[in-house]
Amino acid sequence: MTALMTAGCRCADSPDILAAIREEGCNLAIWRRLPIADFTPLTEGTPPDLRFETSPAAVARALPAALAEAGFAAPELHAPLAADVARIAGLFCAAMRLARFELRLELVRTDSCRKFHADYVTARLITTYAGAGTEWIDDADAARVAAGQEPRRINRMNAFDVGLFKGRTATKRPAIHRSPPIAATGGKRLLLVLNPAIRQFVDSPDSAFSGGREVA
Repeated sequence: MTALMTAGCRCADSPDILAAIREEGCNLAIWRRLPIADFTPLTEGTPPDLRFETSPAAVARALPAALAEAGFAAPELHAPLAADVARIAGLFCAAMRLARFELRLELVRTDSCRKFHADYVTARLITTYAGAGTEWIDDADAARVAAGQEPRRINRMNAFDVGLFKGRTATKRPAIHRSPPIAATGGKRLLLVLNPAIRQFVDSPDSAFSGGREVA
């Protein structure tokens, strides 16, 4: 496994790296991977965002039905996408020690979330299936942004990279990131976001982090 370690980020080409999010000093774990398919056809049309709670075992069946009901294009890609999401969801739940999660699948065309920020969650998984990947900055640049300055270096995940971003309810050093500005380019992104299920996080003593309530 080829790994890159910085003050807060762990990057590697193996999915095992996602478990590093449980380390106190890690606020971002990135699994770097190659594209598995061309999901660009799924960005056609104007389907609504998908958002529902499920489990790794159920998502491979639930997602194709949800994609079809919402009117997503390219039905031949629904099952392959769902299979990959199911794999990622299993890794997310294993890293976070969860049984259930909330899924969001969004077709992004605007510059929403273009400001650098941290999420009010314990940890959030993000991957981009089409279009530009999520951008993030290290701790030093996060301090510069907090002081009203511009970051010196903006890092960008590639499409299909899987990032696990530690949030504000788990640490005082959350991962700072943003959606890349795309409105001026006419670009589109197919974005997957996984969050811990709110009810489970509050109720379960076995989740990876403790001491905070999931609020967003």
